[in-house]
Amino acid sequence: MNLSGQLLAFTLHGATWVLWLLIALSVASLAVMIERAWFYARHRIDSSKLAAEMRGLLAEQQELVGKDALAGAMEGAKANERMRLERNLAYLATLGSNAPFVGLFGTVLGIIKAFHDLAANQAGDPSVVMSGISEALVATAVGLMVAIPAVVAFNFFSRRVTAKMADVDWKAHMAMCQVSSEQKSTMLPAGSA
Repeated sequence: MNLSGQLLAFTLHGATWVLWLLIALSVASLAVMIERAWFYARHRIDSSKLAAEMRGLLAEQQELVGKDALAGAMEGAKANERMRLERNLAYLATLGSNAPFVGLFGTVLGIIKAFHDLAANQAGDPSVVMSGISEALVATAVGLMVAIPAVVAFNFFSRRVTAKMADVDWKAHMAMCQVSSEQKSTMLPAGSA
């Protein structure tokens, strides 16, 4: 069998499997939305945790001292917090961008199948192709139904990340002052208080 015949055989399976794929992606998207909403509702930025993380980063790099090391530890702690806040948001962005194309792919497969069915029906009854095309267009609609909530959730959660990162910046500076004063107190010679 030649390549075009194999591809035609594949397309004649129709768009049903694409619809199931979109439903599975939608369920995964909903799970991410619920997990992120739960995380943001319960997650609080704690300057003492940031300070502990900064201390840990400083302990790993003992050869570095001074304000540059402390500033680097603060940036590292902030970057780690951003990673926690942005976890799984890339999935929502990717799904929001690509689900319409997956739906369109299902539509194209369905239309190919509809025209193949029309070619097989020598009477040329338009109802043969019309029912196939209407079924195929469902894939595009489902693709959009999956993409739109994913894009809305991504935008909402991205805004939450931005707001929480403002809090992280403020508390990271507080933690930096705390760690800096701890470092200064350990460097003071005995009896110089």
